[in-house]
Amino acid sequence: MPHVSRRPGMGSIVHSSGATFRVWAPFASRAAVVGSFNNWSARDQDQLSAEGNGFWSADIADAKADDEYRYEFENGSTFTRIDPYAQAVSSSSGNSIIYDSSAYAWKSKFIPPSANELVIYELHVGTFNAPKTSRKRRRHGTFAEAEAKLDYLVDLGVNAIEVLPIHEFPGDLSWGYNPAHLFAVESAYGGPDAFKSLIDSAHSKGIAVILDVVYNHLGPDDCGVWQFDGWSENGMGGIYFFQDERSETPWTKSGRPDYGRDEVRQYIRDNALMWLKEYRIDGLRFDSVSHIRNIVGANDSPSDDIPEGWSLLKWVVEEANRLHPKKYTIAEDLNGNEIITDPQSANGLGFDTQWDKAFADTVRGALIAIEDESRDVPALQTAIERCFSGNAFARVIYTESHDEADKDGGRVPKDIAPKRAASESACRRAILGAALTLTAPGIPMLLQGQEILERDYFDAGRPIDWSLQEKNAGVLQAFRDLIALRTNAGGATRGLTGQQTSILHLNNDSKVIAYLRSDRGGKNDDVVVAANFKNESYSEYEIDVPASGLWHVRFNSNNKQYAEGFGDSAVKRYKAATRSDGSKSYTIKLELGPYSLVILSQGG
Repeated sequence: MPHVSRRPGMGSIVHSSGATFRVWAPFASRAAVVGSFNNWSARDQDQLSAEGNGFWSADIADAKADDEYRYEFENGSTFTRIDPYAQAVSSSSGNSIIYDSSAYAWKSKFIPPSANELVIYELHVGTFNAPKTSRKRRRHGTFAEAEAKLDYLVDLGVNAIEVLPIHEFPGDLSWGYNPAHLFAVESAYGGPDAFKSLIDSAHSKGIAVILDVVYNHLGPDDCGVWQFDGWSENGMGGIYFFQDERSETPWTKSGRPDYGRDEVRQYIRDNALMWLKEYRIDGLRFDSVSHIRNIVGANDSPSDDIPEGWSLLKWVVEEANRLHPKKYTIAEDLNGNEIITDPQSANGLGFDTQWDKAFADTVRGALIAIEDESRDVPALQTAIERCFSGNAFARVIYTESHDEADKDGGRVPKDIAPKRAASESACRRAILGAALTLTAPGIPMLLQGQEILERDYFDAGRPIDWSLQEKNAGVLQAFRDLIALRTNAGGATRGLTGQQTSILHLNNDSKVIAYLRSDRGGKNDDVVVAANFKNESYSEYEIDVPASGLWHVRFNSNNKQYAEGFGDSAVKRYKAATRSDGSKSYTIKLELGPYSLVILSQGG
């Protein structure tokens, strides 16, 4: 009978003398490991020894990397389970695979861009670069295929990808928000080394990798920790889950982890830190934080608060910030609650930034409204000026995400013109929305395919139609130009990376809004943005600017190079004039096309 292992760690740990196994199963009366190394029949030397605290462990000399295995338990009957800490599995319902986490040879060293420079591209591995192999377009993509498309993203100019969840999930087609095994990298995508290769390659090209993680629920299908050691109350989930009404979530009847149990808290903490350390992920986006801290995911139901979930989030964020201070913690809470990004010293959760759904809802509403009179420009002002926790970059802003673009929402061009998504009007407004996202304060995020006017709603079985890259080449160029300005690639738009925003002009009748973005202020800094949300051209629309002198047009979306039917303005610069009323303010008279946005700055 093996002795309790003295080696630290959970799951299977490869070493020179075989492998160590450690598992938490407090209600099991016996535990063993069975696998390809013992013909799936536990010998005496494969029995795990009880450590006396609900954990079982042993060193198994015959076990080695790439062997398949399961834990075998007794609790009234004999049954087997996949290792909760397994980083590789044969499938969601198959076997654990011993993975040597030290074997991958990293090539790149990388420090992610600062928050004020980030431009995020939301990417779903299964549909980003998947071939269309049939009329139903059901062939999923892989990490290798996503890696092959990275040069396209370099050319686009984005410097971060946010990868939808790659925890092992049931089947091959999924958004990823139904995790079966938290630590295992999705086998259909290529497994852990293929994921590391994608990250390594992205880093070599200057692209940070942010990963969506799901801790608000587990399962519901093929959930590896469901009634893990055979124990449960009232037929519920067992040791990893709440055993009362707190277990129910919008996605599972009984799937919310028990955030108050030390071993479950450690399980989630270990998972988050694994991605940051071992996989060198540059940031984590925590899915539906609202459903970790509250049963129904709301701000206005304190009786439904989950204090254990709140304290878990604080602990994981604190640990991530302490051990990996240059990496990002991003919350999807969607309640517009500043306490999510307030520092922990001020009783906040301390996330670096959070998704701002109100921005998406407001801007999309202005873009897809049928009548110009329905476009609410004062609401746009609120959306532009919103700031969490005194930090312009404590919010992620977008008009399309995997949620907004699903079959119930859809892509912006399709919502504007369901039967003519590539029409001039849809094209103008899609670029207008992207331009607002890339010039307003916040961390801008684009959804894969947005830059080529992808029309299909987002779904795990609908790959991006890359033929649109050529058909909508002008739109793609507009996105390239906007991203270059947002990241100050040319050195003339530093204000777009700054904390300061002020509204220069707002007229709800003409549907025009103009605002100033600045970092430190001054000639080589200030950026003026003017947006027209009306299907009407203005030849001399007067707005204030903060200084005299020449203001150069850095971008004009009403440009025929972006789409046929757009304008052909010859105006490249404007000279600011002193207002005739004797005030010390300066004005310019802009040429504004219908549904268009102009970006101006001074300097070289």
